[in-house]
Amino acid sequence: MVGDDARGLGQQSGPRPVTVEQTVERTLGHIRALDPDDRQGGSTLTLEDLYRQHRMRLVRLAVLLVDDAATAEDVVQEAFTGLYRNWSGLRDGAAAVGYLRTAVVNGSRSVLRRRKTAREYQPPHMINARSAESLAMLTAEHQAVVAALGQLPPRQREVLVLRYYGGMSEAEIAESTGISRGTVKSTASRALDALQKIIKT
Repeated sequence: MVGDDARGLGQQSGPRPVTVEQTVERTLGHIRALDPDDRQGGSTLTLEDLYRQHRMRLVRLAVLLVDDAATAEDVVQEAFTGLYRNWSGLRDGAAAVGYLRTAVVNGSRSVLRRRKTAREYQPPHMINARSAESLAMLTAEHQAVVAALGQLPPRQREVLVLRYYGGMSEAEIAESTGISRGTVKSTASRALDALQKIIKT
């Protein structure tokens, strides 16, 4: 949980203004609600089960990280290919989902690194192209938040997306991104501050 005590939760009377954290949580929660129920149940999951239950959510996660639906599809396909290769070494369905999330985060980072290297050779509108389909169901307010997320540095965006779209704890985010829990918390705090400035401009 990100800085609840520092994000406008004090004892005040009367209606309080909506914080940037609440705005992000509402937007990414709305996008998450578009996904099918991916609860795993008690039976043993097959690779096909995982693909059917988690693919769309992972694609949306990747879209939020790389700003492009076709690239996001490729990132998720690579993640499932890696899962297939490592299937025998995974404990259970939860470990497989963790593997997929980490693979999507790492794949998205690789895409962004390559994009940064090649940026000077691409038309600017190609860099931030976003699938119209992925935003078609969003209100103008939600679209503005998603657009603002796209202006954050990659790591800050990762942390917010994993927290509020992925619904992950600080410990889970730390494991998926390879940073400490303290860094997760401080990165989230900086990201929310930066997002607030972007949204106000």
